[in-house]
Amino acid sequence: MDKKTGVKKEIIFFGNGPLAEYALAVLATECQIVFHAKTKEDLAKVAELKHAKPSLYGVLASFGVLIPQDLLDLFEPEGILNIHPSLLPKYRGASPIESAILAGDNEFSVSVMKLVKAMDAGPIYYQATLNDLPLKKDEIYRALAETGADWIVKNLGCLPEPTPQSSEATFCGKFDKTMSFLTPDKDSADTILRKIIAFQGYPKPKYAFYGQNCIILDAYVLKMGEKADLTMKCADGALVAVKKLQPEGRKAMDAKSFINGYAR
Repeated sequence: MDKKTGVKKEIIFFGNGPLAEYALAVLATECQIVFHAKTKEDLAKVAELKHAKPSLYGVLASFGVLIPQDLLDLFEPEGILNIHPSLLPKYRGASPIESAILAGDNEFSVSVMKLVKAMDAGPIYYQATLNDLPLKKDEIYRALAETGADWIVKNLGCLPEPTPQSSEATFCGKFDKTMSFLTPDKDSADTILRKIIAFQGYPKPKYAFYGQNCIILDAYVLKMGEKADLTMKCADGALVAVKKLQPEGRKAMDAKSFINGYAR
């Protein structure tokens, strides 16, 4: 909202998935969402709206569709503001949060940048690092999206000059189903736990217990002397305990219920 006039800023929002969902919830509290673009086909409507009302702002979070240059040009000079969940130029690409989890990171960051045609390469308006987040994927998504969106709400209409990114970029790609099956015989317990966390939603972390392929939904590393009903022994000798899992074609259940139904 414009503090001087009390009029809500009008936004065209681009995005899909949890990052977009959480960001949009914050933006909608202080801004008017004129249109929510979710697919490539929606871009024609975006151009139509922007031509009709040039004052519309553009905000993007996890859209997954290439924005053509002629559409980017319509949003100059501020550009479309892209909420990207990493400390750019680190973790450019499709899986920044998941890649950070797998890399062993305990701090997670968000950048608000000006969208350009090259992937995640635009100049930076704002960055923040959060160092007190639990290692839970959904909570990391929520916190980073809300942090970026909150900054946009407070600064839209009075944006600072963006700063070019350095050339020392790292990249992360899309995950695929070939990554699903866990390999505790080759990985440490910490690595297995981080895969379980990172692969939630997609590609879904899987492991076979009692000959039954299961999606692992919740797990933790056992401390010395602790016991658990269902565990995976890892390459470093430590155990990952499974709290909740979903057998193929069945409903989710806790470890004890699974053992009662499938152990032979």
